[in-house]
Amino acid sequence: MAPKPGNVNCFSDGHNMAINDFIKSAETIAPIMASPGLSVGERILQSIQATRTVVNCNTNLGIVLLFAPLCSAIQTCENFSELPDTLQQVLASLTIEDARLCYQAIRLAEAGGMGKSQQQDISEEPTITLLQAMELAQNRDQIALQYVSNFKDIWQLSLPALTNALNSGESVEWATAFAYLKVLSAAPDSLICRKQSVELATAVTEKAKQLVFQMNKNSKLDAYLTELTAWDKELKQKAINPGTTADLVATTLLLHAFQQALSLHRISVP
Repeated sequence: MAPKPGNVNCFSDGHNMAINDFIKSAETIAPIMASPGLSVGERILQSIQATRTVVNCNTNLGIVLLFAPLCSAIQTCENFSELPDTLQQVLASLTIEDARLCYQAIRLAEAGGMGKSQQQDISEEPTITLLQAMELAQNRDQIALQYVSNFKDIWQLSLPALTNALNSGESVEWATAFAYLKVLSAAPDSLICRKQSVELATAVTEKAKQLVFQMNKNSKLDAYLTELTAWDKELKQKAINPGTTADLVATTLLLHAFQQALSLHRISVP
């Protein structure tokens, strides 16, 4: 529902995907993400297997990769403040089996722009842990970087942006759009870098910086709807999709939901 330029949203479909594809995908992975006792690798593979039964495109690989360790970590947290340390423990405990299942999921999702790697290529069976595999990929993939940094960009950048916008009276849709632009303004989207070029991704980031600067001076974000929808159309006409940025913001919304639920004691801890 958030007007995220270049990414599928309620104002326009794009990249051969429609908003309903994402809704169906979310519904099918929810029970797997919420299931107790699964390893991170099992959570990832089962989610992608379930997704492919309802859509024939890659709607959520990045989301699944980011959600899985968080959904494993949250199940032992009584307070939201415990989550960063618990998440770090989950990431440090990842195994070669987690990597094997994750590689299988990535192949099944048929993600675009993966390229070839000289070490531990996705087409091969991994011989290192999932965290070690993410360490190899961190310079070319923002999702891998989150594994290595304990989701630093989300804790320090996107969650504060979302929270501040909500506290300023913005709707969750517009707060999400602002968090999206904030993340996009901080670093070139790695999906654009891989599928097109670093130069193009950098140009998109510069445009996002300009918008964030303007939005910080304005009292209401929805004043930018016309500008955002025009940029959205331009990006989609050029097949430019800041998809990794959208994955990071989806994860930000998950964290916000955890925070709200734990503050109301609505999560029952096993």
